[in-house]
Amino acid sequence: MMGLQLPSVILLLLCICSNASHNMQDVLSRDSFPKGFVFGAASSAYQYEGAAREDGRQPSIWDVYAHIPGKIVDKSTADVASDQYHRYKEDISLLHSLNADAYRLSIAWSRMFPDGTQHVNPKAIAHYNDVIDALLTKGLKPYVTLFHWDVPYALEKSYGGFLSPQIVYDFGVYAEACFKAFGDRVKDWITLNEPHAFAFYGYGVGLLAPGRCSPEIGNCTGGDSSTEPYVVTHHLLLAHAKATEIYTKRYKASQKGTIGITLDSKWLEPVSNSKKDKAAAERAMEFELGCMLHPVTYGEYPPAMTSKAGSRLPKFTAEQKKWLKGSCDFIGINHYFSVYVKDKPNNIRVKGDLLSSPQTIYQNAYYKDVDYAFLDRKNGKLIGRNVNSFFVVPFGIRKLMSYIKDNYRNPVIYITENGISDITNSSNTLAQQLDDQTRIDYLKAYLTNLVGAIRDGCRVQAYFVWSFLDNWEWISGFTVRMGIIHIQYDNNLKRIPKKSAHWYAKFLNKKH
Repeated sequence: MMGLQLPSVILLLLCICSNASHNMQDVLSRDSFPKGFVFGAASSAYQYEGAAREDGRQPSIWDVYAHIPGKIVDKSTADVASDQYHRYKEDISLLHSLNADAYRLSIAWSRMFPDGTQHVNPKAIAHYNDVIDALLTKGLKPYVTLFHWDVPYALEKSYGGFLSPQIVYDFGVYAEACFKAFGDRVKDWITLNEPHAFAFYGYGVGLLAPGRCSPEIGNCTGGDSSTEPYVVTHHLLLAHAKATEIYTKRYKASQKGTIGITLDSKWLEPVSNSKKDKAAAERAMEFELGCMLHPVTYGEYPPAMTSKAGSRLPKFTAEQKKWLKGSCDFIGINHYFSVYVKDKPNNIRVKGDLLSSPQTIYQNAYYKDVDYAFLDRKNGKLIGRNVNSFFVVPFGIRKLMSYIKDNYRNPVIYITENGISDITNSSNTLAQQLDDQTRIDYLKAYLTNLVGAIRDGCRVQAYFVWSFLDNWEWISGFTVRMGIIHIQYDNNLKRIPKKSAHWYAKFLNKKH
């Protein structure tokens, strides 16, 4: 999600419930969507490419983190991953066979700039030129993400990566090199992928690279959960603004492209109609989605954050506000699940709270700012049906789209990730592993609700399923599979379309 897959305690958050009728799903097709709507599949460099030490590439923070004992569930690394670095032509042909319009991919910063800045790697430019050209030859439009969590380790080692304002300048250097090398063919740029998740999970609870948090949270490599997530959030926003400024001033007019940001967000449903629970849900939306979307829309942090974080929240200068405000041609949204929200005044204990119960990693200073609880059920009933530890809530995507429309000036939206996992079971036959009907049901339900959101007036213009291939899913390694294409890890990484891939190809086959 982003490709993020988490341990079972966090998977309890992933929730499903459908309000879309079976009749609507049965007639769902490409023609249910507006003319020109873009369909594709998504990936990320670190989770897909492999070739970790080839052609000048140097380590990212994830290369270092994945090799620390105990950090990855199955002790695997992404040194090889899905080996798309060598097999991109095969993969692009496979995606083309599914009748897709586009491919969302990311560029590996530490492949382009092995030392993080200044010295561009010509072999990286040659490789990504080949990938982009191969996509265009097949009629597939590249949607390119500049940062999908893989900070060059050289910058982390030098000055702490996104803890330092220096990262803003270095990200600008990197972004401009990409615009200059690829912008004649890439017309849709995404500056950052899931900056909220990167800041919270990487610096608030230490679950993702670089693995920082306060000592009381867990086994981290140093950190302060009450301040660092806010500092990193601030520098991420400024890095986005810098890249957008460079593109807008120097490249946009001639290259005629667009630039945006991809944000992660659950739908956060009030557990009751009480004013307090509704207010708590709004606070939660401001902390999760608004922490990034509010600044890039209005040039400032949302009220809940400024009120709760106080002096721990960095301030924007007038010039920074200018470049942040309205800095996106589109907003990418990665959405998977929804949860209930309940008011939790003065951090009192709430039964069933998924954030602050003693057995979870969420008991930390960052969430002590928010005064709300996440629940997976009310009156004893789960928010949705449990499928492979996912609780899917299809109405959540429609409500989320309407929330963005109503609160953030109805931007153009691309759904840049949406999908569900299989749980790897080595005892299953290959036929059983390829029969992912639950994924088909999930995609039908979410797409049906997305049609509803468009009819509600939301300006959704693209959809990318996560994920194209089975891949290395961050701390879960290879223990879960989110691809519509199965990879036989014990058989030379052979690619085999799952039932969902055949469904997606059929769904996309009817052209306008």
